[in-house]
Amino acid sequence: MAFLRSMWGVLNALGRSGAELCSGCGSRLRSPFSFVYLPKWFSSVLASCPKKPVSSYLRFSKQQLPIYRAQNPDAKTTELVRRIAKHWRELPDSEKKIYRDAYKAEWEVYKEKISKFKEQLTPDEITSLEKEILDKRLKRKAVTKRKELIQLGKPKRPRSAYNVYVAERFQEAKGESPQEKLKTVKENWKNLSDSEKELYIQHAKEDEIRYHNEMKSWEEHMIEIGRKDVLRRTIKQRQKYGAEEYYK
Repeated sequence: MAFLRSMWGVLNALGRSGAELCSGCGSRLRSPFSFVYLPKWFSSVLASCPKKPVSSYLRFSKQQLPIYRAQNPDAKTTELVRRIAKHWRELPDSEKKIYRDAYKAEWEVYKEKISKFKEQLTPDEITSLEKEILDKRLKRKAVTKRKELIQLGKPKRPRSAYNVYVAERFQEAKGESPQEKLKTVKENWKNLSDSEKELYIQHAKEDEIRYHNEMKSWEEHMIEIGRKDVLRRTIKQRQKYGAEEYYK
Protein backbone atom coordinates (compact mmCIF):
# COMPACT_ATOMS: atom_id res chain seq x y z
CA MET A 1 0.00 0.00 0.00
CA ALA A 2 2.86 2.37 0.86
CA PHE A 3 4.40 1.65 -2.54
CA LEU A 4 1.13 2.45 -4.31
CA ARG A 5 0.79 5.76 -2.45
CA SER A 6 4.37 6.59 -3.31
CA MET A 7 3.85 5.80 -6.98
CA TRP A 8 0.66 7.86 -7.16
CA GLY A 9 2.45 10.84 -5.60
CA VAL A 10 5.23 10.48 -8.15
CA LEU A 11 2.78 10.47 -11.06
CA ASN A 12 1.19 13.63 -9.68
CA ALA A 13 4.63 15.19 -9.36
CA LEU A 14 5.28 14.40 -13.00
CA GLY A 15 2.11 16.26 -13.89
CA ARG A 16 0.85 13.39 -16.04
CA SER A 17 -2.04 11.01 -15.58
CA GLY A 18 -1.72 7.29 -15.05
CA ALA A 19 -3.38 6.80 -18.43
CA GLU A 20 -0.66 8.77 -20.23
CA LEU A 21 2.20 6.98 -18.52
CA CYS A 22 0.56 3.58 -19.02
CA SER A 23 -0.30 4.07 -22.66
CA GLY A 24 2.13 1.30 -23.49
CA CYS A 25 0.82 -1.18 -20.97
CA GLY A 26 -2.86 -0.72 -21.78
CA SER A 27 -4.04 -0.05 -18.27
CA ARG A 28 -4.80 2.95 -16.11
CA LEU A 29 -3.23 3.45 -12.73
CA ARG A 30 -5.87 4.08 -10.13
CA SER A 31 -5.72 6.26 -7.05
CA PRO A 32 -4.25 4.30 -4.09
CA PHE A 33 -7.47 4.47 -2.10
CA SER A 34 -9.22 2.47 -4.83
CA PHE A 35 -7.10 -0.57 -3.99
CA VAL A 36 -9.28 -1.94 -1.23
CA TYR A 37 -9.80 -5.54 -0.24
CA LEU A 38 -13.13 -7.05 -1.19
CA PRO A 39 -14.03 -10.70 -0.52
CA LYS A 40 -14.30 -12.77 -3.70
CA TRP A 41 -17.92 -13.58 -2.99
CA PHE A 42 -18.72 -9.89 -2.67
CA SER A 43 -17.08 -8.98 -5.96
CA SER A 44 -19.41 -11.42 -7.73
CA VAL A 45 -22.44 -10.06 -5.82
CA LEU A 46 -21.61 -6.51 -6.80
CA ALA A 47 -21.07 -7.51 -10.43
CA SER A 48 -24.52 -9.11 -10.61
CA CYS A 49 -26.26 -6.21 -8.88
CA PRO A 50 -28.88 -4.55 -11.17
CA LYS A 51 -27.69 -1.25 -12.62
CA LYS A 52 -29.64 1.95 -12.16
CA PRO A 53 -31.16 3.40 -15.34
CA VAL A 54 -29.41 6.44 -16.79
CA SER A 55 -31.07 9.83 -16.38
CA SER A 56 -33.19 11.37 -19.10
CA TYR A 57 -30.38 13.80 -19.99
CA LEU A 58 -27.73 11.07 -20.20
CA ARG A 59 -30.04 8.99 -22.37
CA PHE A 60 -30.42 11.98 -24.72
CA SER A 61 -26.68 12.67 -24.61
CA LYS A 62 -25.73 9.07 -25.49
CA GLN A 63 -28.15 9.17 -28.38
CA GLN A 64 -26.88 12.49 -29.72
CA LEU A 65 -23.11 12.07 -29.25
CA PRO A 66 -22.55 9.78 -32.29
CA ILE A 67 -24.60 12.16 -34.44
CA TYR A 68 -22.64 15.23 -33.30
CA ARG A 69 -19.34 13.36 -33.68
CA ALA A 70 -20.19 12.37 -37.27
CA GLN A 71 -21.12 15.98 -38.08
CA ASN A 72 -18.03 17.40 -36.32
CA PRO A 73 -15.21 14.81 -36.67
CA ASP A 74 -12.47 17.25 -35.62
CA ALA A 75 -14.23 18.59 -32.51
CA LYS A 76 -13.15 17.50 -29.04
CA THR A 77 -15.53 15.43 -26.95
CA THR A 78 -15.77 18.20 -24.34
CA GLU A 79 -16.93 20.63 -27.01
CA LEU A 80 -19.49 18.13 -28.32
CA VAL A 81 -20.82 17.58 -24.80
CA ARG A 82 -21.24 21.35 -24.37
CA ARG A 83 -23.21 21.54 -27.62
CA ILE A 84 -25.41 18.60 -26.61
CA ALA A 85 -26.08 20.20 -23.22
CA LYS A 86 -27.13 23.41 -24.99
CA HIS A 87 -29.35 21.37 -27.31
CA TRP A 88 -30.98 19.69 -24.29
CA ARG A 89 -31.65 23.02 -22.56
CA GLU A 90 -33.33 24.33 -25.70
CA LEU A 91 -35.35 21.15 -26.27
CA PRO A 92 -39.16 21.66 -25.90
CA ASP A 93 -40.70 20.07 -22.80
CA SER A 94 -42.82 17.86 -25.03
CA GLU A 95 -39.66 16.24 -26.46
CA LYS A 96 -37.93 16.04 -23.07
CA LYS A 97 -40.97 14.19 -21.78
CA ILE A 98 -40.16 11.25 -24.06
CA TYR A 99 -36.82 10.74 -22.31
CA ARG A 100 -38.24 11.41 -18.86
CA ASP A 101 -41.03 8.88 -19.36
CA ALA A 102 -38.52 6.29 -20.55
CA TYR A 103 -36.45 6.92 -17.41
CA LYS A 104 -39.46 6.56 -15.11
CA ALA A 105 -40.46 3.28 -16.77
CA GLU A 106 -36.93 1.87 -16.40
CA TRP A 107 -36.77 3.08 -12.79
CA GLU A 108 -39.86 1.04 -11.89
CA VAL A 109 -38.29 -2.03 -13.49
CA TYR A 110 -35.04 -1.35 -11.60
CA LYS A 111 -36.84 -1.10 -8.24
CA GLU A 112 -38.45 -4.48 -8.81
CA LYS A 113 -35.14 -6.07 -9.85
CA ILE A 114 -33.17 -4.65 -6.92
CA SER A 115 -35.85 -5.79 -4.49
CA LYS A 116 -35.69 -9.37 -5.80
CA PHE A 117 -31.88 -9.21 -5.85
CA LYS A 118 -31.67 -8.21 -2.17
CA GLU A 119 -34.05 -10.99 -1.19
CA GLN A 120 -31.46 -13.51 -2.37
CA LEU A 121 -28.64 -12.03 -0.28
CA THR A 122 -27.61 -12.96 3.25
CA PRO A 123 -27.61 -10.19 5.91
CA ASP A 124 -23.80 -9.99 5.72
CA GLU A 125 -23.90 -9.62 1.94
CA ILE A 126 -26.51 -6.87 2.19
CA THR A 127 -24.41 -5.00 4.77
CA SER A 128 -21.28 -5.30 2.62
CA LEU A 129 -23.15 -4.25 -0.50
CA GLU A 130 -24.55 -1.15 1.19
CA LYS A 131 -21.08 -0.28 2.51
CA GLU A 132 -19.54 -0.58 -0.96
CA ILE A 133 -22.29 1.59 -2.46
CA LEU A 134 -21.67 4.20 0.24
CA ASP A 135 -17.90 4.05 -0.37
CA LYS A 136 -18.42 4.60 -4.09
CA ARG A 137 -20.71 7.54 -3.39
CA LEU A 138 -18.10 9.11 -1.10
CA LYS A 139 -15.37 8.56 -3.69
CA ARG A 140 -17.49 10.22 -6.38
CA LYS A 141 -18.08 13.12 -4.01
CA ALA A 142 -14.33 13.39 -3.34
CA VAL A 143 -13.57 13.37 -7.08
CA THR A 144 -16.19 16.08 -7.67
CA LYS A 145 -14.64 18.13 -4.86
CA ARG A 146 -11.14 17.80 -6.35
CA LYS A 147 -12.40 18.85 -9.78
CA GLU A 148 -14.10 21.87 -8.23
CA LEU A 149 -10.91 22.90 -6.41
CA ILE A 150 -8.98 22.64 -9.68
CA GLN A 151 -11.55 24.85 -11.39
CA LEU A 152 -11.23 27.33 -8.53
CA GLY A 153 -7.49 27.44 -9.15
CA LYS A 154 -6.29 25.85 -5.90
CA PRO A 155 -2.45 25.74 -5.94
CA LYS A 156 -0.72 22.38 -6.36
CA ARG A 157 0.76 20.91 -3.19
CA PRO A 158 4.56 21.19 -2.80
CA ARG A 159 6.71 18.33 -4.04
CA SER A 160 9.17 16.43 -1.88
CA ALA A 161 12.86 16.33 -2.79
CA TYR A 162 12.36 12.78 -4.04
CA ASN A 163 9.43 13.78 -6.27
CA VAL A 164 11.46 16.65 -7.72
CA TYR A 165 14.19 14.13 -8.57
CA VAL A 166 11.70 11.70 -10.13
CA ALA A 167 10.14 14.42 -12.30
CA GLU A 168 13.61 15.24 -13.61
CA ARG A 169 14.88 11.69 -14.16
CA PHE A 170 11.83 9.55 -14.93
CA GLN A 171 11.76 9.86 -18.75
CA GLU A 172 15.43 8.95 -19.18
CA ALA A 173 15.36 6.09 -16.65
CA LYS A 174 15.90 2.51 -17.83
CA GLY A 175 12.89 0.24 -17.95
CA GLU A 176 10.23 -1.08 -20.30
CA SER A 177 7.28 -0.08 -18.14
CA PRO A 178 6.51 2.88 -15.82
CA GLN A 179 6.90 0.54 -12.84
CA GLU A 180 10.40 -0.51 -13.96
CA LYS A 181 11.37 3.09 -14.64
CA LEU A 182 10.16 4.12 -11.19
CA LYS A 183 12.11 1.27 -9.58
CA THR A 184 15.27 2.41 -11.40
CA VAL A 185 14.80 6.02 -10.31
CA LYS A 186 14.15 4.92 -6.73
CA GLU A 187 17.37 2.91 -6.63
CA ASN A 188 19.33 5.80 -8.15
CA TRP A 189 17.90 8.14 -5.52
CA LYS A 190 19.03 5.83 -2.73
CA ASN A 191 22.54 5.81 -4.16
CA LEU A 192 22.86 9.61 -4.25
CA SER A 193 25.14 11.18 -1.68
CA ASP A 194 23.79 13.73 0.79
CA SER A 195 25.52 16.53 -1.13
CA GLU A 196 23.89 15.39 -4.39
CA LYS A 197 20.46 15.27 -2.74
CA GLU A 198 20.93 18.77 -1.34
CA LEU A 199 20.05 20.37 -4.69
CA TYR A 200 16.67 18.60 -4.76
CA ILE A 201 16.05 19.34 -1.09
CA GLN A 202 16.57 23.03 -1.85
CA HIS A 203 14.14 22.85 -4.79
CA ALA A 204 11.58 21.21 -2.48
CA LYS A 205 11.99 23.99 0.10
CA GLU A 206 11.49 26.62 -2.59
CA ASP A 207 8.41 24.77 -3.82
CA GLU A 208 7.01 24.71 -0.29
CA ILE A 209 7.47 28.48 0.01
CA ARG A 210 5.75 28.87 -3.36
CA TYR A 211 2.85 26.73 -2.17
CA HIS A 212 2.30 28.63 1.08
CA ASN A 213 2.43 32.01 -0.68
CA GLU A 214 0.01 30.88 -3.39
CA MET A 215 -2.32 29.28 -0.84
CA LYS A 216 -2.42 32.48 1.19
CA SER A 217 -3.43 34.52 -1.86
CA TRP A 218 -5.88 31.85 -3.03
CA GLU A 219 -7.62 31.57 0.34
CA GLU A 220 -7.91 35.34 0.62
CA HIS A 221 -9.59 35.30 -2.78
CA MET A 222 -11.92 32.46 -1.71
CA ILE A 223 -12.99 34.53 1.31
CA GLU A 224 -13.67 37.51 -0.96
CA ILE A 225 -15.96 35.49 -3.24
CA GLY A 226 -17.76 33.80 -0.34
CA ARG A 227 -16.23 30.32 -0.59
CA LYS A 228 -15.07 29.82 3.00
CA ASP A 229 -16.16 26.19 2.71
CA VAL A 230 -13.03 25.35 0.68
CA LEU A 231 -10.56 26.84 3.15
CA ARG A 232 -8.20 24.68 5.19
CA ARG A 233 -9.45 23.79 8.66
CA THR A 234 -6.92 26.01 10.43
CA ILE A 235 -7.94 28.98 8.30
CA LYS A 236 -11.61 28.34 9.08
CA GLN A 237 -10.80 28.31 12.80
CA ARG A 238 -8.95 31.61 12.49
CA GLN A 239 -11.98 33.05 10.71
CA LYS A 240 -14.30 31.74 13.42
CA TYR A 241 -12.35 32.73 16.53
CA GLY A 242 -10.12 35.50 15.19
CA ALA A 243 -6.37 35.24 14.67
CA GLU A 244 -5.42 36.52 18.15
CA GLU A 245 -7.79 34.14 19.91
CA TYR A 246 -6.71 31.24 17.72
CA TYR A 247 -3.02 31.58 18.58
CA LYS A 248 -3.51 31.90 22.37
